[in-house]
Amino acid sequence: MTIEQPAHDKDYLSRALEVSIRVGLLILLLVACFLILRPFLTLTAWGIVVAIAAYPAYRKLQGVLGGRGKLAAVICTVFLLAVLIFPVVLLTKTLVEGIHTLTVRLQNGTLTIPPPPPSIERWPIIGAPLKSVWSLASASSVEALRRFAPQIKTVIPALLSASAGIGVTVLQFVLSILVAGALLANAHGGSAVVRSLANRLFGDKGPEWEELAGSTIRSVTNGILGVALFQSVLASLGFLVAGLPGAGLWATIFLFSAVLQAGALVLIPAVIYMFTIASTAKAVIFLIWCIFVGVIDNVLKPLLLGRGVTIPTVVVFVGAMGGFIAMGIIGLFVGAIVLSVSYKLCLAWLDGSGA
Repeated sequence: MTIEQPAHDKDYLSRALEVSIRVGLLILLLVACFLILRPFLTLTAWGIVVAIAAYPAYRKLQGVLGGRGKLAAVICTVFLLAVLIFPVVLLTKTLVEGIHTLTVRLQNGTLTIPPPPPSIERWPIIGAPLKSVWSLASASSVEALRRFAPQIKTVIPALLSASAGIGVTVLQFVLSILVAGALLANAHGGSAVVRSLANRLFGDKGPEWEELAGSTIRSVTNGILGVALFQSVLASLGFLVAGLPGAGLWATIFLFSAVLQAGALVLIPAVIYMFTIASTAKAVIFLIWCIFVGVIDNVLKPLLLGRGVTIPTVVVFVGAMGGFIAMGIIGLFVGAIVLSVSYKLCLAWLDGSGA
Protein backbone atom coordinates (compact mmCIF):
# COMPACT_ATOMS: atom_id res chain seq x y z
CA MET A 1 0.00 0.00 0.00
CA THR A 2 1.53 3.34 -1.06
CA ILE A 3 1.01 6.61 0.74
CA GLU A 4 0.54 9.51 -1.61
CA GLN A 5 2.18 12.82 -0.76
CA PRO A 6 -0.16 15.72 -0.13
CA ALA A 7 -0.64 18.10 -3.02
CA HIS A 8 0.91 21.01 -1.16
CA ASP A 9 4.09 18.98 -0.50
CA LYS A 10 4.39 18.22 -4.20
CA ASP A 11 3.92 21.91 -5.01
CA TYR A 12 6.55 22.84 -2.42
CA LEU A 13 9.09 20.39 -3.84
CA SER A 14 8.33 21.54 -7.37
CA ARG A 15 8.83 25.19 -6.46
CA ALA A 16 12.03 24.40 -4.53
CA LEU A 17 13.41 22.47 -7.52
CA GLU A 18 12.48 25.29 -9.87
CA VAL A 19 14.10 27.91 -7.63
CA SER A 20 17.25 25.76 -7.32
CA ILE A 21 17.50 25.43 -11.08
CA ARG A 22 17.02 29.16 -11.57
CA VAL A 23 19.62 30.04 -8.91
CA GLY A 24 22.05 27.55 -10.42
CA LEU A 25 21.57 29.00 -13.90
CA LEU A 26 21.97 32.52 -12.50
CA ILE A 27 25.23 31.54 -10.79
CA LEU A 28 26.53 29.94 -13.99
CA LEU A 29 25.58 33.08 -15.93
CA LEU A 30 27.34 35.33 -13.42
CA VAL A 31 30.46 33.16 -13.45
CA ALA A 32 30.49 33.16 -17.26
CA CYS A 33 30.09 36.94 -17.34
CA PHE A 34 32.90 37.33 -14.81
CA LEU A 35 35.27 35.13 -16.83
CA ILE A 36 34.45 37.05 -20.01
CA LEU A 37 34.79 40.49 -18.42
CA ARG A 38 37.72 39.66 -16.13
CA PRO A 39 40.42 41.11 -18.46
CA PHE A 40 38.51 44.41 -18.52
CA LEU A 41 37.58 44.71 -14.84
CA THR A 42 40.61 46.81 -13.90
CA LEU A 43 40.17 49.17 -16.85
CA THR A 44 36.45 49.47 -16.16
CA ALA A 45 36.95 50.10 -12.44
CA TRP A 46 39.55 52.77 -13.07
CA GLY A 47 37.45 54.30 -15.85
CA ILE A 48 34.45 54.56 -13.50
CA VAL A 49 36.61 56.20 -10.82
CA VAL A 50 38.02 58.74 -13.30
CA ALA A 51 34.56 59.47 -14.73
CA ILE A 52 33.06 60.08 -11.28
CA ALA A 53 35.99 62.27 -10.25
CA ALA A 54 35.76 64.32 -13.45
CA TYR A 55 31.96 64.54 -13.51
CA PRO A 56 31.63 67.97 -11.77
CA ALA A 57 34.11 69.55 -14.20
CA TYR A 58 32.30 67.82 -17.08
CA ARG A 59 28.97 69.32 -16.01
CA LYS A 60 30.45 72.83 -15.80
CA LEU A 61 32.04 72.45 -19.22
CA GLN A 62 28.78 71.10 -20.61
CA GLY A 63 27.00 74.23 -19.36
CA VAL A 64 29.61 76.47 -20.96
CA LEU A 65 29.20 74.62 -24.27
CA GLY A 66 25.44 75.04 -24.25
CA GLY A 67 24.54 71.52 -23.18
CA ARG A 68 26.63 69.68 -25.77
CA GLY A 69 27.56 66.72 -23.61
CA LYS A 70 29.48 64.68 -26.16
CA LEU A 71 31.75 67.62 -27.05
CA ALA A 72 32.35 68.25 -23.34
CA ALA A 73 33.24 64.56 -22.89
CA VAL A 74 35.71 64.72 -25.80
CA ILE A 75 37.39 67.83 -24.37
CA CYS A 76 37.63 66.24 -20.91
CA THR A 77 39.12 63.08 -22.41
CA VAL A 78 41.71 65.01 -24.43
CA PHE A 79 42.64 67.08 -21.38
CA LEU A 80 43.08 64.00 -19.16
CA LEU A 81 45.18 62.30 -21.84
CA ALA A 82 47.36 65.40 -22.10
CA VAL A 83 47.78 65.51 -18.31
CA LEU A 84 48.91 61.87 -18.41
CA ILE A 85 50.99 61.74 -21.57
CA PHE A 86 52.83 65.09 -21.42
CA PRO A 87 54.68 64.40 -18.13
CA VAL A 88 55.37 60.81 -19.20
CA VAL A 89 56.97 62.03 -22.43
CA LEU A 90 59.08 64.60 -20.59
CA LEU A 91 60.22 62.12 -17.96
CA THR A 92 60.96 59.46 -20.57
CA LYS A 93 62.98 61.95 -22.59
CA THR A 94 64.95 62.94 -19.50
CA LEU A 95 65.61 59.33 -18.60
CA VAL A 96 66.71 58.39 -22.13
CA GLU A 97 69.01 61.41 -22.35
CA GLY A 98 70.51 60.55 -18.98
CA ILE A 99 71.20 56.95 -20.02
CA HIS A 100 72.67 58.11 -23.35
CA THR A 101 74.94 60.62 -21.62
CA LEU A 102 76.06 58.02 -19.10
CA THR A 103 76.82 55.52 -21.87
CA VAL A 104 78.83 58.05 -23.88
CA ARG A 105 80.86 59.09 -20.84
CA LEU A 106 81.59 55.48 -19.99
CA GLN A 107 82.75 54.78 -23.53
CA ASN A 108 84.93 57.92 -23.62
CA GLY A 109 86.26 57.42 -20.12
CA THR A 110 85.09 60.90 -19.10
CA LEU A 111 82.67 59.79 -16.39
CA THR A 112 83.78 61.27 -13.09
CA ILE A 113 82.29 60.32 -9.75
CA PRO A 114 83.18 62.51 -6.75
CA PRO A 115 84.86 60.76 -3.81
CA PRO A 116 82.66 59.86 -0.86
CA PRO A 117 82.49 62.30 2.07
CA PRO A 118 84.55 61.27 5.11
CA SER A 119 81.45 61.12 7.30
CA ILE A 120 79.93 58.28 5.28
CA GLU A 121 82.15 55.73 7.04
CA ARG A 122 80.42 56.52 10.33
CA TRP A 123 76.99 55.54 8.99
CA PRO A 124 75.68 52.45 10.81
CA ILE A 125 75.72 49.08 9.01
CA ILE A 126 76.02 50.39 5.41
CA GLY A 127 78.71 53.04 5.98
CA ALA A 128 81.86 50.92 5.47
CA PRO A 129 80.72 48.85 2.44
CA LEU A 130 79.16 51.90 0.81
CA LYS A 131 82.39 53.86 1.18
CA SER A 132 84.37 50.95 -0.31
CA VAL A 133 82.14 50.71 -3.39
CA TRP A 134 81.91 54.48 -3.77
CA SER A 135 85.70 54.89 -3.52
CA LEU A 136 86.24 52.23 -6.17
CA ALA A 137 83.75 53.90 -8.52
CA SER A 138 85.37 57.28 -7.89
CA ALA A 139 88.85 55.95 -8.62
CA SER A 140 87.88 54.02 -11.78
CA SER A 141 84.32 53.69 -13.02
CA VAL A 142 85.42 51.13 -15.63
CA GLU A 143 87.05 48.95 -12.99
CA ALA A 144 83.94 49.23 -10.80
CA LEU A 145 81.72 48.12 -13.69
CA ARG A 146 84.05 45.23 -14.44
CA ARG A 147 84.05 44.13 -10.80
CA PHE A 148 80.28 44.27 -10.40
CA ALA A 149 79.43 43.02 -13.89
CA PRO A 150 77.80 39.76 -12.63
CA GLN A 151 75.52 41.69 -10.25
CA ILE A 152 74.67 44.21 -12.95
CA LYS A 153 73.75 41.42 -15.37
CA THR A 154 71.29 40.01 -12.86
CA VAL A 155 69.72 43.42 -12.25
CA ILE A 156 69.28 44.37 -15.93
CA PRO A 157 66.43 41.87 -16.63
CA ALA A 158 64.58 43.16 -13.57
CA LEU A 159 65.00 46.74 -14.78
CA LEU A 160 63.75 45.81 -18.25
CA SER A 161 60.78 44.01 -16.73
CA ALA A 162 59.99 47.03 -14.56
CA SER A 163 60.25 49.32 -17.58
CA ALA A 164 57.87 47.10 -19.52
CA GLY A 165 55.50 47.08 -16.55
CA ILE A 166 55.51 50.87 -16.42
CA GLY A 167 54.79 50.99 -20.15
CA VAL A 168 51.86 48.62 -19.77
CA THR A 169 50.57 50.69 -16.87
CA VAL A 170 50.67 53.88 -18.93
CA LEU A 171 48.74 52.07 -21.67
CA GLN A 172 46.18 50.90 -19.10
CA PHE A 173 45.77 54.47 -17.89
CA VAL A 174 45.23 55.68 -21.45
CA LEU A 175 42.57 53.02 -22.09
CA SER A 176 40.94 53.79 -18.74
CA ILE A 177 40.69 57.48 -19.63
CA LEU A 178 39.05 56.50 -22.91
CA VAL A 179 36.57 54.38 -20.94
CA ALA A 180 35.93 57.35 -18.66
CA GLY A 181 35.32 59.55 -21.70
CA ALA A 182 32.77 57.08 -23.05
CA LEU A 183 31.03 57.01 -19.67
CA LEU A 184 30.92 60.81 -19.52
CA ALA A 185 29.48 60.96 -23.02
CA ASN A 186 26.64 58.74 -21.79
CA ALA A 187 26.45 60.30 -18.34
CA HIS A 188 22.68 60.71 -18.37
CA GLY A 189 22.00 57.02 -19.01
CA GLY A 190 24.71 55.96 -16.57
CA SER A 191 23.27 58.18 -13.84
CA ALA A 192 19.84 56.65 -14.36
CA VAL A 193 21.25 53.13 -14.03
CA VAL A 194 23.20 54.00 -10.86
CA ARG A 195 20.16 55.71 -9.35
CA SER A 196 17.95 52.70 -10.07
CA LEU A 197 20.54 50.35 -8.58
CA ALA A 198 20.88 52.49 -5.44
CA ASN A 199 17.11 52.63 -5.01
CA ARG A 200 16.88 48.89 -5.51
CA LEU A 201 19.56 48.16 -2.90
CA PHE A 202 18.87 50.84 -0.29
CA GLY A 203 15.22 51.78 -0.84
CA ASP A 204 14.37 55.27 0.39
CA LYS A 205 17.99 55.97 1.29
CA GLY A 206 19.14 55.20 -2.26
CA PRO A 207 19.71 58.85 -3.29
CA GLU A 208 21.66 59.53 -0.09
CA TRP A 209 23.95 56.54 -0.62
CA GLU A 210 24.40 57.43 -4.27
CA GLU A 211 25.51 60.94 -3.35
CA LEU A 212 27.75 59.63 -0.56
CA ALA A 213 29.50 57.14 -2.86
CA GLY A 214 30.04 59.76 -5.58
CA SER A 215 31.32 62.47 -3.23
CA THR A 216 33.59 60.00 -1.43
CA ILE A 217 35.13 58.75 -4.67
CA ARG A 218 35.75 62.33 -5.82
CA SER A 219 37.19 63.37 -2.47
CA VAL A 220 39.45 60.33 -2.12
CA THR A 221 40.60 60.56 -5.73
CA ASN A 222 41.53 64.20 -5.30
CA GLY A 223 43.01 63.64 -1.86
CA ILE A 224 45.15 60.65 -2.80
CA LEU A 225 45.90 60.89 -6.51
CA GLY A 226 45.51 64.66 -6.78
CA VAL A 227 47.98 65.36 -4.00
CA ALA A 228 50.36 62.61 -5.20
CA LEU A 229 50.37 63.99 -8.75
CA PHE A 230 50.80 67.58 -7.55
CA GLN A 231 53.67 66.58 -5.27
CA SER A 232 55.24 64.60 -8.12
CA VAL A 233 55.11 67.62 -10.43
CA LEU A 234 56.79 69.80 -7.80
CA ALA A 235 59.38 67.11 -7.03
CA SER A 236 60.09 66.62 -10.75
CA LEU A 237 60.68 70.35 -11.18
CA GLY A 238 63.12 70.24 -8.28
CA PHE A 239 64.94 67.23 -9.74
CA LEU A 240 65.21 68.85 -13.17
CA VAL A 241 66.28 72.31 -11.97
CA ALA A 242 68.83 70.83 -9.55
CA GLY A 243 70.23 68.65 -12.34
CA LEU A 244 69.75 65.41 -10.42
CA PRO A 245 70.94 62.50 -12.60
CA GLY A 246 68.09 60.23 -13.68
CA ALA A 247 65.45 62.79 -12.76
CA GLY A 248 62.79 60.86 -14.67
CA LEU A 249 63.41 57.70 -12.68
CA TRP A 250 63.43 59.64 -9.41
CA ALA A 251 60.10 61.26 -10.32
CA THR A 252 58.50 57.89 -11.20
CA ILE A 253 59.61 56.33 -7.91
CA PHE A 254 58.37 59.39 -6.03
CA LEU A 255 54.92 59.17 -7.64
CA PHE A 256 54.40 55.57 -6.54
CA SER A 257 55.74 56.37 -3.07
CA ALA A 258 53.45 59.40 -2.77
CA VAL A 259 50.43 57.19 -3.46
CA LEU A 260 51.64 54.96 -0.63
CA GLN A 261 51.86 58.08 1.59
CA ALA A 262 55.66 57.70 1.74
CA GLY A 263 56.89 60.22 -0.82
CA ALA A 264 59.13 62.00 1.70
CA LEU A 265 61.23 58.84 2.09
CA VAL A 266 62.28 59.08 -1.58
CA LEU A 267 63.46 62.66 -1.10
CA ILE A 268 65.94 61.72 1.65
CA PRO A 269 68.44 59.81 -0.56
CA ALA A 270 68.00 62.45 -3.29
CA VAL A 271 69.00 65.20 -0.83
CA ILE A 272 71.95 63.16 0.45
CA TYR A 273 73.15 62.57 -3.11
CA MET A 274 72.83 66.28 -3.97
CA PHE A 275 75.04 67.19 -1.00
CA THR A 276 77.73 64.89 -2.42
CA ILE A 277 77.70 66.14 -6.02
CA ALA A 278 76.64 69.79 -5.81
CA SER A 279 77.76 72.93 -4.02
CA THR A 280 76.56 73.52 -0.48
CA ALA A 281 74.34 76.44 -1.46
CA LYS A 282 72.66 74.49 -4.27
CA ALA A 283 72.17 71.44 -2.06
CA VAL A 284 70.65 73.56 0.74
CA ILE A 285 68.20 75.16 -1.70
CA PHE A 286 67.29 71.69 -2.96
CA LEU A 287 66.81 70.54 0.65
CA ILE A 288 64.44 73.44 1.37
CA TRP A 289 62.45 72.65 -1.78
CA CYS A 290 62.21 68.96 -0.82
CA ILE A 291 60.98 69.89 2.67
CA PHE A 292 58.30 72.06 1.05
CA VAL A 293 57.27 69.21 -1.27
CA GLY A 294 57.24 66.70 1.57
CA VAL A 295 55.00 68.71 3.92
CA ILE A 296 52.63 70.30 1.41
CA ASP A 297 50.37 67.24 1.51
CA ASN A 298 49.56 68.09 5.13
CA VAL A 299 47.90 71.26 3.82
CA LEU A 300 46.34 69.90 0.62
CA LYS A 301 44.85 66.64 1.90
CA PRO A 302 42.45 68.22 4.43
CA LEU A 303 41.26 70.58 1.69
CA LEU A 304 40.89 67.99 -1.08
CA LEU A 305 39.62 65.08 0.98
CA GLY A 306 36.74 67.27 2.07
CA ARG A 307 34.67 67.53 5.23
CA GLY A 308 34.10 64.24 6.99
CA VAL A 309 36.14 62.13 4.53
CA THR A 310 39.23 61.40 6.60
CA ILE A 311 40.94 58.19 5.55
CA PRO A 312 43.59 56.60 7.84
CA THR A 313 46.99 56.12 6.25
CA VAL A 314 46.91 52.37 6.96
CA VAL A 315 43.73 52.02 4.86
CA VAL A 316 45.37 53.77 1.91
CA PHE A 317 48.58 51.74 2.32
CA VAL A 318 46.81 48.37 2.57
CA GLY A 319 44.57 49.23 -0.39
CA ALA A 320 47.52 50.28 -2.52
CA MET A 321 49.62 47.22 -1.69
CA GLY A 322 46.70 44.82 -2.05
CA GLY A 323 45.76 46.42 -5.35
CA PHE A 324 49.37 46.14 -6.53
CA ILE A 325 49.46 42.43 -5.71
CA ALA A 326 46.08 41.81 -7.37
CA MET A 327 46.28 44.10 -10.43
CA GLY A 328 49.89 45.15 -10.90
CA ILE A 329 51.16 48.73 -10.85
CA ILE A 330 47.78 50.25 -11.74
CA GLY A 331 46.39 48.52 -8.66
CA LEU A 332 48.41 50.95 -6.51
CA PHE A 333 45.92 53.61 -7.52
CA VAL A 334 42.74 51.56 -7.94
CA GLY A 335 43.25 49.61 -4.71
CA ALA A 336 43.88 52.72 -2.61
CA ILE A 337 40.74 54.42 -3.91
CA VAL A 338 38.44 51.39 -3.77
CA LEU A 339 39.43 50.44 -0.21
CA SER A 340 39.20 54.06 0.96
CA VAL A 341 35.72 54.46 -0.50
CA SER A 342 34.65 51.11 0.99
CA TYR A 343 36.00 52.20 4.38
CA LYS A 344 34.01 55.43 4.31
CA LEU A 345 30.81 53.72 3.15
CA CYS A 346 31.20 51.08 5.84
CA LEU A 347 31.51 53.77 8.53
CA ALA A 348 28.39 55.48 7.17
CA TRP A 349 26.51 52.18 7.21
CA LEU A 350 27.59 51.47 10.79
CA ASP A 351 26.45 54.94 11.84
CA GLY A 352 23.09 54.15 10.28
CA SER A 353 22.79 57.68 8.93
CA GLY A 354 23.45 56.94 5.25
CA ALA A 355 25.52 60.12 4.99
